[in-house]
Amino acid sequence: MFYSVRAGKLTTAAAGTGGALGLLIYLGSGFTGLALLALFFGLGTAASGWRVADKRRLGLAEENKGRRTAGQVVANAGVAGLLGLLAWQYPPAAPLVQFMLAGSFAAATADTLSSELGNVYGRRYYNILTLRPDARGLNGVVSLEGTALGLAGTAVLAATYCLGFGWGLAFGWLLVAGTAGNLMDSVLGATLERRGVLSNNAVNFINTLTGAMVAGGLGHWLG
Repeated sequence: MFYSVRAGKLTTAAAGTGGALGLLIYLGSGFTGLALLALFFGLGTAASGWRVADKRRLGLAEENKGRRTAGQVVANAGVAGLLGLLAWQYPPAAPLVQFMLAGSFAAATADTLSSELGNVYGRRYYNILTLRPDARGLNGVVSLEGTALGLAGTAVLAATYCLGFGWGLAFGWLLVAGTAGNLMDSVLGATLERRGVLSNNAVNFINTLTGAMVAGGLGHWLG
C-alpha cells in the first residue's frame, strides 16, 4: 500500500480500499488469493505503463497518469473482496467461492491486458457487436491481438490458482470465465457505456462479476 502511493500507482484512498479488500481476500483464500490480487495489480500496472508515450500521442493513455482511484479498486477487486468475506464466514462453500474469486480476477486481468496492450499491438480493430472495422480505443472495440494477450493474462492467473489449489479442469474453466467477463465488458462498452448509461467502473464491476458467476456455474455443474 505504501509503495503504491509513493510510486503514484494508487491514490491514498485507493490504497486504503485495496488494503481492506486484500485482507478480506486473504481471510477467505489465503496467500493464493493474495497472489492473484498481486498478479492482477502488477500485470495491469505494467500493461498501463507499457509504451505510455505512444498511448499519449494517440490519446489513449489513462487519465490521472494511470493512478488508480478507490472507485477503480472497488470496480476491479470489489467482487473478489466480497467473495473472500463469504469464504471466510462460510467455510463449507469456500472451495467453490475461492474458484469464483479466481474467475473474477481472471476477467479483470483479461480486460486490462486486452485493452491496454491491444491498443499498442493490435493491427485491425472491430466493433464487438457488428464485427465491422471501428476506431481504436473506443468502448466496445476489440482486436485479435488484444484478445489473445488478455487470454494469456488469464492463463497466468489460472496457473497461479492451480498452483495453490490443485491442477485439473479448473485451469481451462478459468480461461473460459476470464474470456466471458472480457467479452461482457466489450459488449457493455459498445452499448450502455457509449450511451452514457454505465460508467467505466460499473462496466468493470460487471466484468468481474461475470467472470465469477461463469466460474461458479462451471465449478458447480461440471465439478
